[in-house]
Amino acid sequence: MKTDGTAGRPAPFDELDRRLIHALQTDGRAPFSRIAAVLGVSDQTVARRYTRHRGSGAFRVLGLAEPRALGEVEWLVRVQCAPDAALPVAEALARRPDTSWVSLMSGGTEIAAVCRSASSEHSDALLLQKLPRTPSVVGVAAHCLLHEFYGGPQSMISKSGALTAEEAARLSPPAPRRQSPKRSTPPPLSTSFERGDPHEQGAPPLPVVLSDADRRLFEALGRDGRAPLDELAAVTGWSPTTVRRRLAALRADGVLYYDVDYDLRLFGYGVMVALWLSVEPAQLAATGEALATHPEVAFAGATTGPNNLFASVLCRDTSALYTYLTTRVAALPGVRTMESSPRIRHLKGPGPYLAFSPAASRSRR
Repeated sequence: MKTDGTAGRPAPFDELDRRLIHALQTDGRAPFSRIAAVLGVSDQTVARRYTRHRGSGAFRVLGLAEPRALGEVEWLVRVQCAPDAALPVAEALARRPDTSWVSLMSGGTEIAAVCRSASSEHSDALLLQKLPRTPSVVGVAAHCLLHEFYGGPQSMISKSGALTAEEAARLSPPAPRRQSPKRSTPPPLSTSFERGDPHEQGAPPLPVVLSDADRRLFEALGRDGRAPLDELAAVTGWSPTTVRRRLAALRADGVLYYDVDYDLRLFGYGVMVALWLSVEPAQLAATGEALATHPEVAFAGATTGPNNLFASVLCRDTSALYTYLTTRVAALPGVRTMESSPRIRHLKGPGPYLAFSPAASRSRR
């Protein structure tokens, strides 16, 4: 891959790279021919760029399940450890299949992670089973994610303007058959899934129940969202035609979405900070919506706890972070207190844990 001539480091993404990533964020399985037509380049150019960057680890497309569609509850967990134990504990959390966004924060004594449980009733088991039994863990705080203002299929690149609105619209798939404003539970799928009573008007549908084959499908998509149909057929035991139909059904019902996990450094981001805000309850919704529009915000959500609004913030450097905190954040309504915690090492993103992948800052939370 290209380097910038400085200690052999990869060169930053150029304009075409950014447009390609925006296109893949819009539709992760769009054919290269359709992406090429929107970008105004050849199919071969798109294929070469994608193959080169995916091979180098600069970015990868992931197919992910929407937690709320499965009835799962997400928890933002903060673990305080002795310095010599933080990395082993973080790695143990990262190896769990029901964790994501595992990072070392601050001075290397705090771990941040997102944990999923089948429901809020399973929160105790969530913490007891996921944390290694070691006296080096000196504190744990867990905050339930109540509402998501920005995240999921929406990414930093979605706000970058790399594609025009018209170009993004040409690539956008049809909207889910029923889509709530903020990633609420979609309607149930077809025969292999549980369904609610269709006569109960206004009642939320029951959580989707995935079959074993569906779970194998999501495991494969979590490694490669653009995996060929033949490969997905092999892991599920379905025919390629059945796989194609299942992918379409899962996406149409809001259960499956695609995300691009990319190296933040190649976008020019040098600082990632977890931002915890305490906001007056009457202002929480308006403040969260305003925060979600900020170009610096990769994720924003309302949580339980004294700090009831969380955001992942990406900036070029510490100077840009200072400017952001003292201008955009300072202007938000109802903010009483603010806590910021810089990320110093990223271990796991939204997909499976890649223990032997090159250490790199990845996109988002």
